[in-house]
Amino acid sequence: MGIDEVVQIVNRGLYVVVIASAPILLVSLVVGLVVSIFQTVTSIQEQTLTFVPKIISIFVALMILGHWMLNTIVEYMVGLWTDFAIYIR
Repeated sequence: MGIDEVVQIVNRGLYVVVIASAPILLVSLVVGLVVSIFQTVTSIQEQTLTFVPKIISIFVALMILGHWMLNTIVEYMVGLWTDFAIYIR
């Protein structure tokens, strides 16, 4: 196995990590932005106000998108294990 194959495996692995984590990060970003705008408009400067909506929204997003995220990661791992014989040569 040459350096090109290793780079390709790592590249695909990083891509899978980014794709799998992007929905949760985007949900957290949007909820944080909405709460920040709400805090600015109402002049509420409570630091802990952002945590509860973010935790709830991330939990809901994981409930909705968790199956897809897990399938994406499992497909990558199955592909790695399927080609394992090729990698050890």
